Amino acid sequence: MIDRAIRRALTGLLMALGLAACSEAPPPAWAGYAEGDYIYLAAPIGGRLDQLSVQVGDLVGRGDTLFALDAQAELAARDESRARLVAAEAQAADTTKGRRSDELAVTRAQLAQAKTAAVLAQTAWQRQRELVAQGFISPAGEDQARATHDQARARVAELQASLRVAALPARSDARSAAQAQAQAQAGMVRQADWRLAQKQQQAPALAHVTEVFFRVGEYVMPGQPVLALLPPGGTKARFYVRENEVALLALGQWVSLSCDGCGEPVPAQISRIATGPEFTPPVIYSNAQRAKLVFLVEARPRPADGARLHPGQPLDVKRLDKAPA
Repeated sequence: MIDRAIRRALTGLLMALGLAACSEAPPPAWAGYAEGDYIYLAAPIGGRLDQLSVQVGDLVGRGDTLFALDAQAELAARDESRARLVAAEAQAADTTKGRRSDELAVTRAQLAQAKTAAVLAQTAWQRQRELVAQGFISPAGEDQARATHDQARARVAELQASLRVAALPARSDARSAAQAQAQAQAGMVRQADWRLAQKQQQAPALAHVTEVFFRVGEYVMPGQPVLALLPPGGTKARFYVRENEVALLALGQWVSLSCDGCGEPVPAQISRIATGPEFTPPVIYSNAQRAKLVFLVEARPRPADGARLHPGQPLDVKRLDKAPA
């Protein structure tokens, strides 16, 4: 009886060893965690947080206003730059025109007076010449009359030239300078509009609000994130593969992600395999040290499947032999 029992036990042991030798080793499994590719929304210009339109957990669409900072200084700067632009454009337009009609009318009236004075001076000079010829006055009187006549004619020529100049625009250099000044001020207006627009930030894409870092009334430094967004498809898996197993994986290969409460495993496609070890041991690699080398691998699930994962959640990762249906 004892010999028979021993023989049966040995036979069973041998069969178990044979089955173990014939069976294939289970596929390797790795530990990892879920991580989110967040979008951090910040304003390039600082200020007090005046308006917060969302809270954690909200789903926002592209273009939705998320928050607004105090913009009183930017509003004043924009109004000032627009007023300066109006003045610069008016000055540039003024250089293309002659003098006003009323100013021209004044010059024409002065010219008429000068012509009349010139006619009177011509008559007086002629009379003085006749009196000198008859010997009634000295030649000095004629000289005085001639000088008055010449002065009157010069005044007529001066006013005629003034009329011609008054009808002309400014010189080309002055016009170019005025136009350049107007263009420069237009650039200042665009800059002021941009600074004002930056005080309000909109959602760049459909996403969930995952974090809010400030409350209304707090001061936000330039470039400091006010909130974080997680768009659909922004969740990925990160896991570490030992040095002797990294050759089993390739970009585009599929793996399955398992987690507590996830239900069925989530398929994900490998999107990154680190080219170097995550932690570098000493320069001389012994066999024991090489066993400690691990490589970072990232895999992205489909957007619909990624909603089942939560950043920070532990994951168990296994290789899939074929792509999921």
